[in-house]
Amino acid sequence: MGIKGIPPYQGFRFRCYSTPIIDSQTVKTTEQGGVRGYDGGKRIKGRKRHLVVDVMGLLLVVCVHSAGIQDRDGAKSVLEALMAGFPGVQLIWADGGYAGKLVGWVAMHLQRVLSIVKRPRKSGFKVLQWRWIVERTFGWLNRSRRLSKDFEGLCETSEAWVRIAMIQIMVRRLAKAT
Repeated sequence: MGIKGIPPYQGFRFRCYSTPIIDSQTVKTTEQGGVRGYDGGKRIKGRKRHLVVDVMGLLLVVCVHSAGIQDRDGAKSVLEALMAGFPGVQLIWADGGYAGKLVGWVAMHLQRVLSIVKRPRKSGFKVLQWRWIVERTFGWLNRSRRLSKDFEGLCETSEAWVRIAMIQIMVRRLAKAT
């Protein structure tokens, strides 16, 4: 047993959620209808998935909305949901798409720090500190056939499928551990 009767893995998880990482992914939608928009940066018509994960890559908050909404604007509702579920969070890491007025909004309205992980000036591939964790989670979720495209009519249903896929990943890990 770990700390105060908590198994070691859960104890580690409990201590580490305090530094979440936020990022978004744009996915194509099918002809099912529902909310969708155009992401001009990625040139994709569909929906945007905002994920907030802990330092182990496990899902804390998911929010799905139109791809036409900028990351900075869509992140406000995601961060408010994060604060409601995890009030102990003090620092949040994000990529450059969240820079700008959102940093001040988080400081003023949520009384937290939004730290932007910037790309290095050198050309070529380099793993960005902390950002790779959320990108790895997107990779795990993309292995789920149901999440390769957004087949759902409602954003809430899409969020549920992301949660189901994450539950499946965690259950597989627990099965391997026993």
